[in-house]
Amino acid sequence: MSEASPTEPSRSDASQPAAQTGPIAFLGLGHMGGPMAVNLVKAGYTVTGYDVVPAALDAARAHGIATADTAAEAVAGAAVVLTMLPSGKHLLDAYRGTLDEPGKPGGPGLLAAAAPGTMFLDCSTINVDEAREASALAVEAGHRAVDAPVSGGVVGAEAGTLTFMVGATDEDFAAVKPMLEVMGKRVVHCGGHGAGQAAKICNNMILGVSMIAVSEAFVLGEKLGLTHQALFDVASAASGQCWALTTNCPVPGPVPTSPANRDYQPGFAGALMAKDLKLALNALESTGVAARLGPLASEIYDTFAAEGGAGRDFSGIITDIRDKSEQQPRGQA
Repeated sequence: MSEASPTEPSRSDASQPAAQTGPIAFLGLGHMGGPMAVNLVKAGYTVTGYDVVPAALDAARAHGIATADTAAEAVAGAAVVLTMLPSGKHLLDAYRGTLDEPGKPGGPGLLAAAAPGTMFLDCSTINVDEAREASALAVEAGHRAVDAPVSGGVVGAEAGTLTFMVGATDEDFAAVKPMLEVMGKRVVHCGGHGAGQAAKICNNMILGVSMIAVSEAFVLGEKLGLTHQALFDVASAASGQCWALTTNCPVPGPVPTSPANRDYQPGFAGALMAKDLKLALNALESTGVAARLGPLASEIYDTFAAEGGAGRDFSGIITDIRDKSEQQPRGQA
C-alpha cells in the first residue's frame, strides 16, 4: 500500500520495450490487476487476460483487453505470464494445474501450458516461502521467474504509480523492468527470488503498526480536546510524521484525498491489511524474530476485518479504537 523506495527511476519509452517483450498473459483481472492490464495495453503491449470471475472479464473487454476462456488458453504463446492472484495456494495450484476453473476442474498447469523459456512474473502478495517455491517450480520447468508484489493500492494501479518490489536474477530484473515501469513509478530490485515478497511484508508491517499508532494518537487527542487539524499540523511537521498520517490520514479534513473523507472507502481494504500482517506474522514465526508490535497489529486487524472492517479502508481502524474507548469525539473544528 505504501510507497517503499527512496529511488525513483525515470520512465522508459514504452513502444520499444513492448515490441521486445512479446505477448503477455495477464491472469487475475480484479481491482488491482484490471487497471494494471489496461495500462499495459495503453502502452502498446499485446495482452490476453483471464479471470475466474465473469464480471472481471467483462470489465477487461470493455477496456480493450482481449480475453481467453481458460488460463491455459491465455498462456499459450505468451512470452510473459503475469499473475495477480489472491494467495500463494492459488498461485502454486495454478502453476501445477490443480486450480479448479468453473466448469473446467483440473485444467493443465500454467507451467506445462507455457512455451519453454516463458517469463513467469508474479505480482501477488504471498508468503516468502511460497514465492520461492513458485520460482523454483518455474525454473525447474525450464522457465524464468520473478516475484514483484506491488504497493500503492487501486488508485496507484489506475494511475500507473505503483511501487514494485522485485525478487529476481539481475538478467530477469532487467528484462521485466521496462514493463513494470509502465505500471508503476518505482521499481526496486530487492534481491533474489522471494526478496520482493520479503520487502513487501516488512513494509506493510511498518504501515499497519504506524496506522494503529496514528489512529490511537488522534483518539487520544480527541479525549484531550485537541482538534484534528491542530494535532495534524504538529505531528506532520515533527517526529510523528509518517505516510499513515500525511497521505492516508485516518480522520477527515487535514488530508482531503484520504479515505477518511469518503467514509473509509478503500484505498487499501482492512481485509488486505489483515492478510499482509498474517504473512508478516508467518515470517516472524519462521525466522524467530522477537517482535511484539507486528503480532499485535495482526491481531488488531484480524478483529477489525471480522467485525465489519474487511471492506473498509484500513485507516478505518480509528473507528474501532474510538468505539472501544467508549467516548464521543471532542474538540472538532
